[in-house]
Amino acid sequence: MIGRIRFISVFIILAALVIFVRLYFLQVVYGKSFSEVSKRQNINENTIPYNRGNIYFQSRTGEIIPAAISRSGFTVAINPKIIKNPEKVYKNLEKFLDLNKEKFLTQATKKNDPYEEIAKHLNSETADKIKALNIYGVTLSTDKWRFYPGGQLAANVIGFVAFKKNKLAGRYGLERYYEDVLKRDPSRIYNNFFAEFFSNVKDSLSEYPKGEGDIITTIEPTVQSFLENKLKNIRKKWKSNEAGGIIINPINGEIVAMASSPSFNLNNFRDGNVRLFANPIVEDAYEMGSIVKSITMASGIDSNTVSATSTYFDAGFLYLNGRRIANYDNRGRGLIDMQQVLSQSLNTGAAYVALKMGNKKFSKYMKSFGVGTETGIDLPNEGRGLIKNLDSKRKIEMATAAYGQGVAFTPIATVRALSVLANGGTLITPHIVKEIKYQNGLTKKISFAPGKRVIKKSTSEEISRMLTEVFDKALRGGTVKIPGYSVTSKTGTAQMTDEGKAGYVKGKYLHSFFGYFPSYNPRFLVFLYHTDPKGALYASQTLTDPFLDITKFLINYYQIPPDRPE
Repeated sequence: MIGRIRFISVFIILAALVIFVRLYFLQVVYGKSFSEVSKRQNINENTIPYNRGNIYFQSRTGEIIPAAISRSGFTVAINPKIIKNPEKVYKNLEKFLDLNKEKFLTQATKKNDPYEEIAKHLNSETADKIKALNIYGVTLSTDKWRFYPGGQLAANVIGFVAFKKNKLAGRYGLERYYEDVLKRDPSRIYNNFFAEFFSNVKDSLSEYPKGEGDIITTIEPTVQSFLENKLKNIRKKWKSNEAGGIIINPINGEIVAMASSPSFNLNNFRDGNVRLFANPIVEDAYEMGSIVKSITMASGIDSNTVSATSTYFDAGFLYLNGRRIANYDNRGRGLIDMQQVLSQSLNTGAAYVALKMGNKKFSKYMKSFGVGTETGIDLPNEGRGLIKNLDSKRKIEMATAAYGQGVAFTPIATVRALSVLANGGTLITPHIVKEIKYQNGLTKKISFAPGKRVIKKSTSEEISRMLTEVFDKALRGGTVKIPGYSVTSKTGTAQMTDEGKAGYVKGKYLHSFFGYFPSYNPRFLVFLYHTDPKGALYASQTLTDPFLDITKFLINYYQIPPDRPE
């Protein structure tokens, strides 16, 4: 008897617990979802229920700022089959809606069409006014849509949601890469309670929970906006075809800003050029020119092939495999050291380092910087570099690769390689998302262990010292030095090809520029490039000022303290 009472008591307690937990899930966890379902009881069949996780920027002070959210509102539709007086309906509706009369009357006179949408994304106030008109043949339905508060801000990074056939999903950028996290399955609210309950328990016990959630990015919106404006100004001033830039923490791989120009507005992407939707910084490869000399020099120093004070005789040109390569000005400097190879950006000097290293060693070092592989960045469609020439046994391919011609890297792979110089010698994983907040209440912070070592720490320090001297003494004749701060820099000017055609196009160049600061404990690495600028031959002419503006802005905005006496 006592056993039976105990059994009944336990059963009642368990039943009560199940009911309590079930009510919690219905009212708290899924309350909002059921509320949406309730509102949609009379939705027209053409209206698509929609919900999705949010994407956020994060300011330097830690404030979370919406980058992509779901908005609620109303859609107005008409049934032309039952509207008797289209002109009268138009006059009533145009008091509250911005309607094109000709278009409306065309829609309203389609007598075999039972449904025509005439306005979307209305707020509650306007919807109430339309409802109060009580017009026969006019219907209101609730609606949800994706909204991007920043408009064009970080468009190529965020991406957007769109239809592909009958499926609505992320199509570019973070919206696509994190589709499994951001998507919401409407059928989940009808799932068996016990399956859902124990699934949540399982996620809660997992070190790396999976499922639906929101994402917080590394993008700082003020910095992103500043970079985008600089790129627009670069294109406007120099009539460039395109421009791009990245601001990254070279120590941990967090990307603070990434932009390309021209761009598009995420809220009106249907009006944009489809070619602008892709992210060239991640997907496209370019011959980068003389910024690659920094990597070549670091490789030569790390392999004990040369030092900063090693010398060679610069005749101004070399003949290799029947081809002539020369310095940018065709001028020789005589006996000169490796510091001047970087300071004066000498092609023959970079070639000297590579040739002295030998093909096998030089190729191995260049590949160790990751220039021909994917970086693992959390954005879709990442491209690979074109580094076939590194496997050539001919001296000419080795020499040109040493100064950034004949090999092509994606901008993001270039930034990862340059970060090795800045951070003490290891590969990083560049990334956009720093945190995922799952719906089950758990949070996953995104971080990466240091990658493989590419060069010694002492090499990183030495190349940083050399690049600091380039900034202090060589860039614009030493007139741009920032009092109190150590800054590195290197410019690049590369000949460009036309897609699908052999050889370089006369007068068509890519300009590139990179630098990091403070030189020996860097907070940021800045990389800029633009293609086919008009009216200037060299990157030092077109990109020095934008780099200086960005550097000074970051120093002030993040209140970075001076690191050396003025």
